[in-house]
Amino acid sequence: MSRDTLLLVEKCAHCFSWYDIESGERLRSLKLPEFPHEFVTDRDERYAYVGHYGVETSGHVGPGGHSILQIDIRSAQLVRSIDLFPFNRLHGLQIDARDRLYALSEEKATLLVLPRPDVDTAPARAVPSGGIKSHLFALTRDGSTAFCMNLLSHTVTKVRPWEPLFQPVACHPGQKPEGYSLSADEQTLYVSNRWSNTLAAIDTGTMTVRLSAPSREDVTRIYRARDGRLFTSNYGDRSLSVVDPVTLQETGYLKLGARAIALSFHPAKPLAFISLDDDRIAVLDIDALRIVRFIATQSEPDVSKVVLL
Repeated sequence: MSRDTLLLVEKCAHCFSWYDIESGERLRSLKLPEFPHEFVTDRDERYAYVGHYGVETSGHVGPGGHSILQIDIRSAQLVRSIDLFPFNRLHGLQIDARDRLYALSEEKATLLVLPRPDVDTAPARAVPSGGIKSHLFALTRDGSTAFCMNLLSHTVTKVRPWEPLFQPVACHPGQKPEGYSLSADEQTLYVSNRWSNTLAAIDTGTMTVRLSAPSREDVTRIYRARDGRLFTSNYGDRSLSVVDPVTLQETGYLKLGARAIALSFHPAKPLAFISLDDDRIAVLDIDALRIVRFIATQSEPDVSKVVLL
């Protein structure tokens, strides 16, 4: 019988795990190289691709990792490790509507493309991010445009990975832009600026800041629910905010008691899964803005996704 399963990177346990959402039971774990971070799945949810960042956080020094780990979701097996050396500290990952995989090397500030990640052994193309310490990025559904969050140059840059002559276009939305979310029509990019404690709405066509508003302390990530509401994780405030996408004003607030590392939405139910730094997943009713239960995890739960297995 099929059941909702939460796929989860457990960063400091150095593994990829499968959890039964209803019972909270950890079904299995796959050991990975130290400090895996972001992951994506293909459209058929056959494979998960995990970036080997190789250090604990963006504030930790070291060369980090230089591989993407391909995992068979149903068999829970590591299919292979795709070595992308010399591109290291691989963090941001995205996959487009044609299952082409994009990976961002923070150290080399380069966006890499693997058109057939299930069989490719190396990137087919690479473009500079146009920033420094490029940590995460947003991607349009067709893969034509990416928006890189550059922690050290304090910029957001627009790049076109399939246009070799395109020059990155930069804007400065605030200090240390890190979190991001594209609007449904892809005309607006929402960005969280950790050091400025602000949210910004960027016009993706002109790369100008359309609106900026104060946030809670150390706002790290932004996520868009199906109804358009924005959810922000406030690391310093140990809380979650609901934000109106038009005004960027807070419309809901939930104190968490621990720092939210990442969040994912259930594809059909009004639920979100919040990874907390006290080694738990909070299951959130996003309509009532109420935590309905917790799932105990291994060390440092990070990015998650719900799949039906």
